[in-house]
Amino acid sequence: MSMAALSLDLVYSAMAVYTLAMVCFFAEIALGRSAVAVPAVAPVEERVPAMAGGPGVAPEPVAVVPDAASSGGRGERLGRTAVALTTLAFLLHGAGLVTRGLAAHRAPWGNMYEFALTATFMAAGVLLAGLRAWGVRAAGAVVVPVVLLLLGLGVTVLYTDAEQLVPALQSYWLWIHVTAATLAAGGFMLGAALTSLRLARGRLEVRAPRWTSALPADDVLDRTAYRAHVFAFPVFTFAVMAGAIWAENAWGRYWGWDPKETWSFITWVFYAGYLHARATPGWRRRADLLALLGFAALMFNLFGVNIWFSGLHEYAGLGK
Repeated sequence: MSMAALSLDLVYSAMAVYTLAMVCFFAEIALGRSAVAVPAVAPVEERVPAMAGGPGVAPEPVAVVPDAASSGGRGERLGRTAVALTTLAFLLHGAGLVTRGLAAHRAPWGNMYEFALTATFMAAGVLLAGLRAWGVRAAGAVVVPVVLLLLGLGVTVLYTDAEQLVPALQSYWLWIHVTAATLAAGGFMLGAALTSLRLARGRLEVRAPRWTSALPADDVLDRTAYRAHVFAFPVFTFAVMAGAIWAENAWGRYWGWDPKETWSFITWVFYAGYLHARATPGWRRRADLLALLGFAALMFNLFGVNIWFSGLHEYAGLGK
């Protein structure tokens, strides 16, 4: 089996495992926390005589405890299984990326398929790092489906055979720029997932309160989303600056308002606006909107610009 074929098999295997992880993440949220009544021992001072012949005990109060998503419950087991499956899929995904690079004898970032492979790998890695650092497991129910959809788009629509890089890409700046851009994309994806969960939580509290019981509190989702964006924004800023330096080296100018450069600037403005709004009293709702608009602009910049626009970055399109 050639390295290219092995790479594709590994990517398909990763997609299968991501699918199982997605189902487990969804099932954990669907189970929620069901309340059950269990007896609780009455305090000594609440005991009263039942009759002259001896003491009695007041009726036992009822304590309500969560069972489905508590430690050892079905929801908890499904959540842990989802994380384990995501980790396995991440390793298979990484192996597919490495073998693609070995097949091409270069960095695997020469076309849209390879970029999609790298961006989704970074997104899964940031998700796992975020789960370890912040423990907001429900984010996997959003990030993993997006990763799966982008990988599906990659293998069905964007796939092209491994070829040598065009001259403009034959630079060490390829490693610097693309690594920073994909890492930032992973951070922004996690931030968008947490923001979406926070907005969905407000609606579900009225319509499906059982589901919201499996989600973190509103302030936890808000704080964690902010941390993800604070991590990703300076990385993305560095990626834009590195791209400008690379452009000067390759084309003799730092900035030329190429469609890719223009949408990078639009994306940067959205996220700068988000961070400003988060620091402005009364602008919290607007900040959430800016975060989601920023992510939409980022996805369009990563994929739509290369497919529908022509410019100096068109070599990154479908097989170009």
